Amino acid sequence: MRLSRVFFLLGFLGVPTAVVILFILVPAILTLIISFTGLDHRFRWEYVGLENYRKILIDPNIWIFVVNTAIFVVGTLVFNVGVGLFLALLSTHVAEPIGYLVRAVYLLPRVTPSVVFAFIMLWIFSPLDSGVLNSFLRNLGIEPIPWTTGYPWIFLFIVNGLVGCSLGMLIFTSAIKSIPQDYIVAARVDGASTLTIILRIVIPMIRGHIMFVTAYQTLSLITSFEYILLTLDGGPGYYTTEVWALAAFHRAFAQYALSSQYGYAAAMTAFLVASAAILTALYWRAFRIREMISQPKIEL
Repeated sequence: MRLSRVFFLLGFLGVPTAVVILFILVPAILTLIISFTGLDHRFRWEYVGLENYRKILIDPNIWIFVVNTAIFVVGTLVFNVGVGLFLALLSTHVAEPIGYLVRAVYLLPRVTPSVVFAFIMLWIFSPLDSGVLNSFLRNLGIEPIPWTTGYPWIFLFIVNGLVGCSLGMLIFTSAIKSIPQDYIVAARVDGASTLTIILRIVIPMIRGHIMFVTAYQTLSLITSFEYILLTLDGGPGYYTTEVWALAAFHRAFAQYALSSQYGYAAAMTAFLVASAAILTALYWRAFRIREMISQPKIEL
């Protein structure tokens, strides 16, 4: 093998493999090891076996985190996939410049720094009279609405959904544009309406893309807590929006360093990884992902 080819393979495969090992595999193994220790603010690696896992199972708050995670994942997933698909259909059924503009506007939340976007959303949905929406309602003579305190889950669905729907929108748009126009033209010649074409041709032909986005977004949302931390931080009230991943973060990086429980938080993270692995296996089987990524059959 020529030397240049060896360097090419090392650069092409070696660097990505090293990145995966250093930033994914090694942290995952370290987290698993820490979960079997009583590591806390003293940074003493004392082996405790399965004690952290036993504490999690008898924690009275654990079911609150499980239910909150389920609500967050399902609600945000419906928003992400539903709005992403709607925006893709909308932007591909209008004039091309308007379609570009719609997609560009909905990409803004994704490219905006997370802290900036979170504070903008808090300002818009502020329960105070000075909030953007409440100022508008007050000018119309309508009583202000406690958006974040009265409807925290809807607020979080919108905040996370506006960021997450852009990925689905781009994938769905690309899939819709790849559909051969012959199908659309033939349907229109037969007198099919736009709604019929969408339901009978477009949606079935991008079914694989919808399943991929659904699986990817589910696994991503299970470990997501960034915007909950930046906006409501698990509140309002007693663990109202505290999801499992945020609870693990709070256990590890508590407000007061003396109460940090790194071993317990690592065990919670291990539970999360196991749940994600089970869901991945279920999606793999239910969505027949093996068939989607298999080599296409060639018709002779």
